[in-house]
Amino acid sequence: MAPQSMIRVGLLVSFSGFLTVALGFGLPALLNAVMRMLGLPETSVTECIVVVYALFVLYVAMPRIPRGSIEVKGKGVLITGCDSGFGHALAKHLHKLGFTVFAGCLLKDKGGDGAKELEEFHPDRMKVIQLDVCSDGEVKAAVEFIRNNLEDSQRGLWAVVNNAGVSTFGEVEFTSVDTYKQVSEVNLWGTIRVTKAVLPLIRRAKGRVVNIASMYGRMGNAMRSPYCVSKYGVEAFSDCLRYEMKSWGVKVSVIEPGNFIVATGILTRDIVAATANKLWSEAPPDVKEDYGKAHFEHLMALMRSYCNSGQKDEAPVMDDITDAIVSKRPYTRYSPMEPHWWIRVQIMTHLPGAISDLLYF
Repeated sequence: MAPQSMIRVGLLVSFSGFLTVALGFGLPALLNAVMRMLGLPETSVTECIVVVYALFVLYVAMPRIPRGSIEVKGKGVLITGCDSGFGHALAKHLHKLGFTVFAGCLLKDKGGDGAKELEEFHPDRMKVIQLDVCSDGEVKAAVEFIRNNLEDSQRGLWAVVNNAGVSTFGEVEFTSVDTYKQVSEVNLWGTIRVTKAVLPLIRRAKGRVVNIASMYGRMGNAMRSPYCVSKYGVEAFSDCLRYEMKSWGVKVSVIEPGNFIVATGILTRDIVAATANKLWSEAPPDVKEDYGKAHFEHLMALMRSYCNSGQKDEAPVMDDITDAIVSKRPYTRYSPMEPHWWIRVQIMTHLPGAISDLLYF
């Protein structure tokens, strides 16, 4: 094990020990103070541990509590980014549930395989449309098509799922400003552009806006700043929209997937190689000299190792998006991710930065 890994393990063990001691002594004192305020008998350490564990089970281990479901028949859903990945799988899943699906595909007019496969479904409820979320013209045309093909345009469009997205990697000094703009143009501005265009139809239906963000919309990471910037923006936009839409009866939810690289194929060795060549060739001479080729190659090898990582099954994401669309009381945020990523998000968003930095960087 490398020295850096040993230090990280030591820090994690030390933090776990500190947390155990803090809970062992601090939690009983806190609960006893609450009990005294309520005029109830004080509790013991054992009872405190039982309470904490019970809360953990209720929050993490218990299945989702049913909160009622809407009637699917006759409702339309627009999904962006249906050429592949989550969007493609979701289009087929919602079609199977009985929704009329408007599947926005970037490559429909170019004969993309994903669009062709979706066009083979029942045409009455699977309507594949050309949609580049970066194009005002295509977004406008798509909304007009949706309006003309709804069973009842006065009832509006039930939901939009802003799924279209791109990703990249690279340290800040190796990443061009144009790259930041290109990633945000799809992930953030595309989400805003599509949402604003369909919002009148969504309001009419008192429907749903579901935005696909990421765990990297809640926490940063080295090598991922363009992606993190765009997804942080999606989170902020979704929160603001949720506040505004409450009085209209429109629910806004954010999906924050963890690592699904294998399931979506969003990162492959070919993509890593092409991105690495671009990063190195476009880097300023002084940056190349200061960082060095060995450092750069080490990070690229690390990125290649991620290509086979993550969850293989898209079902957790499909289930959460579906719940956000069909539940009468959807959650504000859904976090389909592996437990260790969930714990990391909680640590990085709730504890002081000095602690999370020591643990993870």
